[in-house]
Amino acid sequence: MINAKLAVKPHPHHQSIVKISETVAFGGQEIVVIAGPCTVESTEQMEIVAHKLSTASVQALRGGVYKPRTSPYAFQGMGEEGLKILAGVRSRYNLPVVTEVMSISQIEAIATHADMLQVGSRNMQNFDLLKALGKAGKPILLKRGLAATIEEFVMAAEYILSHGNPDVVLCERGIRSFDNYTRNVLDLAAVAALKQITHLPVIVDPSHAVGKRELVAPVARAAVACGADGLIIECHPEPEKSVSDARQALSLEDMADLVESLKPVAAAVGRKIPEELGVGSKPTPLCLSAA
Repeated sequence: MINAKLAVKPHPHHQSIVKISETVAFGGQEIVVIAGPCTVESTEQMEIVAHKLSTASVQALRGGVYKPRTSPYAFQGMGEEGLKILAGVRSRYNLPVVTEVMSISQIEAIATHADMLQVGSRNMQNFDLLKALGKAGKPILLKRGLAATIEEFVMAAEYILSHGNPDVVLCERGIRSFDNYTRNVLDLAAVAALKQITHLPVIVDPSHAVGKRELVAPVARAAVACGADGLIIECHPEPEKSVSDARQALSLEDMADLVESLKPVAAAVGRKIPEELGVGSKPTPLCLSAA
């Protein structure tokens, strides 16, 4: 029995709904698809991404601006400039934005520009950060740690809940193992278990789990089949040129095809993927070359 007073289900059928905008919510019948590049690189890049995804049944946009990198010499993100780019495309395309927070000092700026704050796997047990996010006033996407048990994962969510923030979404993104063929080992059994243990929505990150773009689509479909409430997937206008995690990024066309392939799977388990809004309901990209 997991000793969590707030995260554990009070009764078997209790399910929390976490809203990140007026039209996008986790935990209901609709599967929420979050997509976008690993890293915000430029206004032009994000305009292209947002324009394509807004017509592909994608409900939210991801993009990192503060990047936790293994090497101190790797690109660390655009910081506040990247936040302004995200806020711009959010406004133009009416797509809520998800981006990572790495420290307490970043919370205020990110909460001003984004709709959901992501805690990466490296910070799952950064307890001071979790406590502060309990007072952030924005929904939190909490990723499972690199080698965290299910109990440790749930108790990390408990830190946020116990400090006043009920809007937490859990994200399974794979854990470390002896096998390095895939980037991590995706624990779909944990998704099913978490849906029984906790009332919090649970989503899956197939991109970081497998680390290879050709494996993302089948794993994403499996995640929906086993009960995930959503997916967060990396895609890029030119995947091979991505400044980070290029090997796992899908092209925008492949991303759109993947979302379409999820619809019959969702229907088979009594869920649905929202239909696309259509090109006519979205603005055309900014003419950046003329700016």
